[in-house]
Amino acid sequence: MSLSVPQNGIKADNEPVIELFVKAGSDGESIGNCPFSQRLFMILWLKGVVFNVTTVDLKRKPADLQNLAPGTHPPFITFNGEVKTDVNKIEEFLEDVLSPPKFTKLSARHPESNTAGMDIFAKFSAFIKNSKPDANEGLERGLLKTLQKLNDYLHSPLPDEIDHNSIEDIKVSTRKFLDGDDMTLADCNLLPKLHIVKVTVEVVFSTPGLFWFL
Repeated sequence: MSLSVPQNGIKADNEPVIELFVKAGSDGESIGNCPFSQRLFMILWLKGVVFNVTTVDLKRKPADLQNLAPGTHPPFITFNGEVKTDVNKIEEFLEDVLSPPKFTKLSARHPESNTAGMDIFAKFSAFIKNSKPDANEGLERGLLKTLQKLNDYLHSPLPDEIDHNSIEDIKVSTRKFLDGDDMTLADCNLLPKLHIVKVTVEVVFSTPGLFWFL
């Protein structure tokens, strides 16, 4: 494991002690391309809490990691010394304990934002790992369909963007993120996956225009 690196400034005396353990990159030290590690990093950063990040090189199988969390692979966190390993439960826990007014609330206001694009990564994995040429067209079509569905959601006005007393008919959303102008847990879940899709398409296929709305 590499040394812990403090994030988000200087910790106040009454703040919790949080350490995020993430998968290391190919150099064994930098943060790797794990979307689940990036998801937790984004949540902690947006919460505004001070935390440490420790990258874990799984090839070296550090003994101290096994002692801390036997049988567990990153990402996971320690919160005031208590180990928490399930990403979804960690998200729920952090939203509960790091709450307003001191910390930012990240829950999406609209339930649909939490499911927008939820099947993109699965569709992409099936497409990129496919070894049967005759299935490529169908898998690509399925992936593009899910991306278009996400694109349509982003362009559709949310209920709170519509003023029913106005004579103007708002047809296109002007929001910056899935659930509004501020990032939420929905963005923390989706953006790391979209980034992997985008980078892979550009590097492997060298056709950045294939998914033009990423």
